[in-house]
Amino acid sequence: MTTDPQSQRLIAALRRESLDLLRYFRRRVSEPEDAADLLAETGLTARRGVSDLPFDDEGARKWLFTIAHYTYLNHQRGQRRRHALADRVRSILDRADQASPPSDEGIEVRDAINNLSAELAEIVRLIHWDGLTVAEAAEAAEAAEVIGVSSSTARARYQRARAELRETLTVTVAGAMNLGAGGV
Repeated sequence: MTTDPQSQRLIAALRRESLDLLRYFRRRVSEPEDAADLLAETGLTARRGVSDLPFDDEGARKWLFTIAHYTYLNHQRGQRRRHALADRVRSILDRADQASPPSDEGIEVRDAINNLSAELAEIVRLIHWDGLTVAEAAEAAEAAEVIGVSSSTARARYQRARAELRETLTVTVAGAMNLGAGGV
């Protein structure tokens, strides 16, 4: 495999400077894997701009470290964006947790919903947990749109789910009342 002279010079420069570049990154990031990834990214960036590679060794070193510096800055920006996104998601989850009942509250209802068929359980969850509608008007039938069925199909599923839940929960409540009264 033959490579052009510029690529050969880049390979030689990267061989000379890779350990120092890796140290540069290692001192700036907390994870060794990140340092290795940044070194690889620096090499790829250098390869794309190989025509700008200086001819002298010192110039090539400075050029590679300049690329490394900008690669690291991009990495930092990405980290900040990821952290900001994670903070926003945590905030949303905190609000959702505050709106949710304690984990043992309503367990009979959750169990009853989980015992429904998947299509019935999903329509109940979309309506009661996620606040979507199955109103008469097609444009208001948000739950139907989410699961990809017609409004009438969503309403029929919802009515069937309600009937099954009513039956299941009536049996559950009656059983609990018998247990509480000393029955078996």
